[in-house]
Amino acid sequence: MAASEIPNTSPPLTPENAEKNLQPFFVLRTGKSDRKSTGKTRTKSDIFQLPSTCKSEKMERKRADEEHDDNKFQRLHMEAFAFVWSKIESAVKDILRKISTRVFDDINGWVQESFNEIRSCGTPVFVDATRFHPIVTETIKKQLFTGLVCTKNIEHVDDILTFEELSLHLKSHGCHVANLSFLDFSAKNGIGGCLRSLLRQFLAVTIDAADISILASWFSEERNNDNPVVIIIDGLERCCGSVLSDFVLMLSEWAIKIPIILIMGVATTLDTPRNILPSNALQKLRLFKFMLESPAERMDAIVEAVFVKQRFFFSVGHKVAIFLRNYFLRQDGTLTAFIRALKIACVEHFSEEPLSYVINALLAEEDGQGLWHVQDASLPKSVLKYAFTLPSYDRTKRFKESVETLAHGLLELKRSQISWSKVTLCLYEAGKYHKISMLDLLCEALDPSSYTSRADGHHKNGFIYQAVCKVRDLPAASLCRLLEKWERLTLDINEIHDKVKELQSLMNFESRKCLNHDLMNISKKNASRRHLNIESDPKPLNERSAELMECMIRDYMLPIECLPFHEIVCFKNVEKLRSALIGDPRRIIQVDLLESYKFLHCSCCRLSNNMIVPSMHDTSIMYTLAQEHGDLINLHDWYQSFKATFQNSARKIHKLRQSPLTKKRKDITDESQKRDSARQL
Repeated sequence: MAASEIPNTSPPLTPENAEKNLQPFFVLRTGKSDRKSTGKTRTKSDIFQLPSTCKSEKMERKRADEEHDDNKFQRLHMEAFAFVWSKIESAVKDILRKISTRVFDDINGWVQESFNEIRSCGTPVFVDATRFHPIVTETIKKQLFTGLVCTKNIEHVDDILTFEELSLHLKSHGCHVANLSFLDFSAKNGIGGCLRSLLRQFLAVTIDAADISILASWFSEERNNDNPVVIIIDGLERCCGSVLSDFVLMLSEWAIKIPIILIMGVATTLDTPRNILPSNALQKLRLFKFMLESPAERMDAIVEAVFVKQRFFFSVGHKVAIFLRNYFLRQDGTLTAFIRALKIACVEHFSEEPLSYVINALLAEEDGQGLWHVQDASLPKSVLKYAFTLPSYDRTKRFKESVETLAHGLLELKRSQISWSKVTLCLYEAGKYHKISMLDLLCEALDPSSYTSRADGHHKNGFIYQAVCKVRDLPAASLCRLLEKWERLTLDINEIHDKVKELQSLMNFESRKCLNHDLMNISKKNASRRHLNIESDPKPLNERSAELMECMIRDYMLPIECLPFHEIVCFKNVEKLRSALIGDPRRIIQVDLLESYKFLHCSCCRLSNNMIVPSMHDTSIMYTLAQEHGDLINLHDWYQSFKATFQNSARKIHKLRQSPLTKKRKDITDESQKRDSARQL
């Protein structure tokens, strides 16, 4: 794709936009040097000369085949990414909705009770309800039922989705709901901005007049007056106190005509209204408190669903997990930023890893059918050869390098990850008694060095060690509940499941023995033991449970980076992720200039190996030449020379269009600028 083929759509050059007009510098193609070329100097023809093999029919055919294969696999990678990320995104939304559902149900029940209590005071007749003034009533009846929802979030961005979900939840139960943000309560907009936003949401029309009597008339209609009116205000700390105070006082005057129920989101403490509102406005609020799950608890739920339960077969390496944890805790602290970072990691993996698209096959079917899908993928020889050059592939086993071997290795990877998932969940259930977060546990569970030290018996610290030690100290009731959870989690691992059942039987036996100690003799105890087929063991149940936990960790908790072919499903390039999130603009600009064909979507420059060819964009040509000459040029002066030459050319064309006569004028300044430009080239 040559730059000369790009149509000129720029506006005419004028003195006003001359400084801002930085169009491609075509002088790079046309400038000539006054000096004679020597043997050491490359001429333009030498720079732009293409290899003769590119003109051959064989090379063209080979290039066309490569482009076809590239397009095919690019499409497969895009489809795989879209499929996997849609599942991850859907799972994250479901998890967040499930976590908040209990609190949302409590809020809805409180809204309905508050509405019924307001209606128990009486309903105004239609004539009174449609009058353009509030109804005079007792002070107690002017109080607004107000729910304070504590989100505990550091940033407002995480609250947006939460209150959107709350709004949908209340609407599904028949409530009239309007969402107001802290921007509606700015001093610039005043109370009129709040009213206009309310009318726009409830009446579904744009009304310039900010009159609450319009809302009262709307609610008095028969189709509207049987359901509560809920106003959700998120980001209470950011609202202008004076505007919010006026808004509360106004709503309290219309509390009988419009049974409005307020819901305010607070991110810090429940005492926030006292710090923002004056006493006369606080007296109009009848406060109720609701607590949402903390960001850390929601983060643990997301990590468990995305990384631990292995429903998507996309994972991250230990260093990437550490970076994501630090990014969440230190850099930003929001779930929104964490999910964005996760999406970037997913994009980078599917764009970089040639075999990443086979994750679709692992997700689509069960083991036997998934194996058929991978075998049926018709992998090119180059891609198949690449799979067996991965660092994780064990070349000592001397298997045949075939699609069947690759498919078998991927399915073994899948089975191993499922076992790792079950054991990690069992460990997390034990770690809950020691307040160990899933994110911390995941980072350690993915560490290959920690696994090696645990196998050698040298790792006596860390979160996994703390969880195992906690099992030894659990009381009987907590240990019984823990074993019940282990039983559900290990259904797919028969060996562990049988041992868990044995511990449960032993615990039930010990419980019965304690309850019937005075009624059972020694012979009956021995008979019960023979009946349960449980051998006598002097070790307490806690110690045996801890030993079972250590056995599970040793035999089944193998990190993914220790498995063959893990590069296909595991993203490990932490530097790439850090660059995308934190930024390295100078290096990115340099790479983009050298590889402009990726953005211009041309194939003619792709095989040039960063050598200059005629089809390259002018800016890329100039940057490549600048890279070659290094400090020998002044890049700023170079740009100014190109700019002067381009402006002179545009000015001449403009004069030719104005006059039918060709005027030959020589300007000393212009000639000197041209010579400077040629000298720079």
